[in-house]
Amino acid sequence: MSATATAGFTATAEQLAELTAAVAQTAEHYDLTAEFPLQGLDAVHRAGVFAAVIGERFGGGGLDPLERLRIVQAIGQGDPSVALIFANTLGTHVAQAHHDVWPAELYERVLAETAERPVSINTARAEPELGAPARGGLPATTARRTASGWVVSGRKAYVTASTGLDYHLVWVKTDETTPRVGHVIVPGDSPGVEIVETWDHLGLRASSTHDVIYHDVEASAESFLEIPYRGVYRDPAGQGGALALGHTALYVGVARAAQEFFLRFANERVPAALGRPIATTERIQAVAGEIEAQLLTAETLLYGVTERAVAGDERAIAQTPIAKVQIVRASIAAVETAVAAIGNPGLTRHNPLQRHLRDVLSSRVHPPQEDQALVAAGRRTLGVGD
Repeated sequence: MSATATAGFTATAEQLAELTAAVAQTAEHYDLTAEFPLQGLDAVHRAGVFAAVIGERFGGGGLDPLERLRIVQAIGQGDPSVALIFANTLGTHVAQAHHDVWPAELYERVLAETAERPVSINTARAEPELGAPARGGLPATTARRTASGWVVSGRKAYVTASTGLDYHLVWVKTDETTPRVGHVIVPGDSPGVEIVETWDHLGLRASSTHDVIYHDVEASAESFLEIPYRGVYRDPAGQGGALALGHTALYVGVARAAQEFFLRFANERVPAALGRPIATTERIQAVAGEIEAQLLTAETLLYGVTERAVAGDERAIAQTPIAKVQIVRASIAAVETAVAAIGNPGLTRHNPLQRHLRDVLSSRVHPPQEDQALVAAGRRTLGVGD
């Protein structure tokens, strides 16, 4: 059944440029205030992007993995906090398109709401004591079975979009004799959901990545998605690679935004002693070339590895974590190169370059983190086990 429409968004170069510009209009404001970036998300929704990434069988545009990456990059170039919230939501729509992860009635509700406004979905997995689940361990957060469904209790850390999150996928273990592990779908407006505003980071300030406490929150019986289950993170036919690099794409967008500022600055800056734009000097031209070289590396890896992974190339799928490391390194290097060349104007609050530097540094925290990716790649190339 269809609950939405594509609004004609097909990820053309022109549409992507317009999307970036629309989202960028409020990026500085939200960076300064650290408020939930509702206007940025509204701009994405008005462009038809939320509808376009929903599966075709649900009435959406069903864009392919490379188009989805281009969208995330374009939004990231405008406002990476908005892009992160969108990318998290995107993962659910991709999984649902192929696997029916969510119960049909609940997902129909999401589709109906998405037709009217930007609906955000994200997993709540990290915990204050456990840390990031990617490094192992079981959640302390529990789901207690009741006659009508589940009751969720516990505290989660770093829940992106928390203050405006429409649906929480809360990672839990059940209180059964033989515990099960999975996610419980909890609507954000459920009684007992408490947002603890702990997020005060250097970058992605508007991402609203606060702690959330679930005080005996009731959820329906069908809301429990047991692991192993068929979705949210994994895509069929190698598309897991596309999803794994989805968050990385937004930081390539940040680096492109930094490049854009650098090029504009270089062409407009005319020192009195020089009498012409610094863009005409070989030093600045070499810097511009270095930035472009780093971005070429990042984008070639991002889209090249993804294309091969989607085609089912097992080697490319295995290389996705190490590709993420190199894309992140190149994106950070591009921004740092621009800052170093410009000097004080690059770090002043009056210019956006300092914001791009703060935001791109956040790329390192997303899993797989660098040490894990390097160890895994090293073991694979050495031919040794865990």
